[in-house]
Amino acid sequence: MPSAPSVPPVPSVPPVPSVPSVPSVPAPAASVPAPGPDPTTAPAPADAPSPSHDLRVALAAVRQEVAKAVVGQDAAVSGLVIALLCRGHVLLEGVPGVAKTLLVRTLAQSLDLQTKRVQFTPDLMPGDVTGSLVYDARTAEFSFRAGPVFTNLLLADEINRTPPKTQSSLLEAMEERQVSVDGEPRRLPDPFLVIATQNPVEYEGTYSLPEAQLDRFLLKLTLPLPERDDEVEVLARHAAGFDPRDLAGAGVRPVAGVDVLERARAEVARVQVSREVLGYAVDVCRATRQSPSLSLGVSPRGATALLATSRAWAWLSGRGYVTPDDVKALAHPTLRHRVQLRAEAELEGVTAESVLDTVLASVPVPR
Repeated sequence: MPSAPSVPPVPSVPPVPSVPSVPSVPAPAASVPAPGPDPTTAPAPADAPSPSHDLRVALAAVRQEVAKAVVGQDAAVSGLVIALLCRGHVLLEGVPGVAKTLLVRTLAQSLDLQTKRVQFTPDLMPGDVTGSLVYDARTAEFSFRAGPVFTNLLLADEINRTPPKTQSSLLEAMEERQVSVDGEPRRLPDPFLVIATQNPVEYEGTYSLPEAQLDRFLLKLTLPLPERDDEVEVLARHAAGFDPRDLAGAGVRPVAGVDVLERARAEVARVQVSREVLGYAVDVCRATRQSPSLSLGVSPRGATALLATSRAWAWLSGRGYVTPDDVKALAHPTLRHRVQLRAEAELEGVTAESVLDTVLASVPVPR
């Protein structure tokens, strides 16, 4: 079975020599139609804003810092940067031992953000995540004790191992950026991202995420097993004394911060999208609703998510406007978790990835 397409790595930012280019990710399946006009040669709209070179360099430097601790997951780093720019949440899927936790910790360190980790287990209660009221015998009053959700990057480890009651405790936090305890809403810090992980090979004792919660994840990123050369590099680093618990010892340092993210988000919000490209994104999403292999297609929320990620990708690519290629590049990670296969299609070996390949091949690309 072919490997699932993932988020392409963030393009290098010439001509700054200190920011190395990143190895390219193999293109999606050959059934994807030929790309439209080359964005490097297609004329830009006259009033399209120019992305700030300094901001792009700062975010590219984040990738360089993450690479000091994490090997061979450039596409996942790109996806997490896109999620930060879009204020979206991420579902990470990969077998144990592919550096999911290390990736989140290193990203937080390189951006000077706070991160907390919650191990989701069958006995985890909602209050263990959001916080709860605690009685103080000294004052004879109840006071709020904040839970781990009050952070910038919340790593919800193995989120599908906790019952739906506890999973649902994250819904308000993910959608409203707040937590309500005893009827009083409490704002979460900004930025706030839920980065949830799940194991794709072990389903015993797990609870499937409801569709409403899956739809609130901006991206679903798959972390593959590393290539041989990358795995050799991992072992070489450990042989040289690398300690994944000591990121400072590995040389990881903050190279950007909240101010950089805020300014970058403001520029992403100004990236232009033509009516034709908007129509293309909508047609891709609507085509999933008509696929005979799917019982559930992409919702309008999914279409707005595809618009957001395409704009962020265009900005990271150095353009102030979105092309159809941007939409196609982010279609798989943005939509793969928003569709539901029919039982008979699953028995025939159909996957969400293959359905999206077919959809992208069938929807006409605007020229």
